[in-house]
Amino acid sequence: MANTKQTKSGPISKFIRHHFRHFNAAALVDAADAYVKHLETGGRMMICLAGAMSTAELGLSLAEMIRRDKVHLVTCTGANLEEDVFNLVAHDYYERVPHYRQLSPREEQGLLNRHMNRVTDTCIPEGEAMRRMEKAMLEVWTAADRCGERFFPHEFFYQVLRGGKYKKYYQIAPGDSWMLAAAEKNLPIVVPGWEDSTLGNMYAAAVIRGQANGKDGIKNVHTVRTGIEYMTWLADFYTRTTMKSPLGMFQIGGGIAGDFPICVVPMLHQDLQRTGVPLWGYFCQISDSTTSYGSYSGAVPNEKITWGKLGINTPRFIIESDATIVAPLIFAHVLGW
Repeated sequence: MANTKQTKSGPISKFIRHHFRHFNAAALVDAADAYVKHLETGGRMMICLAGAMSTAELGLSLAEMIRRDKVHLVTCTGANLEEDVFNLVAHDYYERVPHYRQLSPREEQGLLNRHMNRVTDTCIPEGEAMRRMEKAMLEVWTAADRCGERFFPHEFFYQVLRGGKYKKYYQIAPGDSWMLAAAEKNLPIVVPGWEDSTLGNMYAAAVIRGQANGKDGIKNVHTVRTGIEYMTWLADFYTRTTMKSPLGMFQIGGGIAGDFPICVVPMLHQDLQRTGVPLWGYFCQISDSTTSYGSYSGAVPNEKITWGKLGINTPRFIIESDATIVAPLIFAHVLGW
């Protein structure tokens, strides 16, 4: 069961309740209060991570949300899955570029020449982060491939983190990594479109090498399980979970991290004819995508009613703001900070 203990109000919660009274600020408080109520009445919650939330170091608050059982499932992009670990093992090599808006193309090329891959104002070091993790993942990928075993992308990450071999590279406090917190909890993670990530590209290269010479690569492309398998797993998880507790959805950003899992409900209803499965019990999206014609990421929650995802009584919120500002405040409120 979810933690039903009344959440205390710390200084951050008191601040936002006093000052955040209108517009997006008021929506933030309403969504946070409804998140708390959802948990206190026995509900469970899925967090969806899009964008570059891991590089934004959302783990500083999300890790504690996981440890405190405020999150019961994470759906994220492959980038967010890997970038929390990149930050864990290479944080000291990152470079911040606060004047990124003024960079010339020549300066961007200079960053590339130094193997510094920019995400807005932050540069990820290829050698210390990406290649270090490639080496770690190749070990577990090839071991599974040779044994004829198959695992989901996040399960391979869990193997690396739990193995402890790369603990010597940690450059942040382990408690600030949401992936470490998830591994310790064995938290379910769904990673749709994992192929669209740095390590997904590295895996594809390993498959090409393996099929070319069979020595230093992956022979079976299916050693890493696929998005369709994630959806069938999610259908079972959603069905079993909602027999006892409503499942809510807290979406940070747009795109596949939210689009993929929310579709499990209409799939169960319309394609499998399981009409007794409940709709999502809570919905909130933090988005900076302007509401517009044809923009799914900018669609207001009411539109999801017409697709059989949310009901007319589902608590639903949209906060049109920067997720790097909004999400930590909501998490702080849920945690009683």
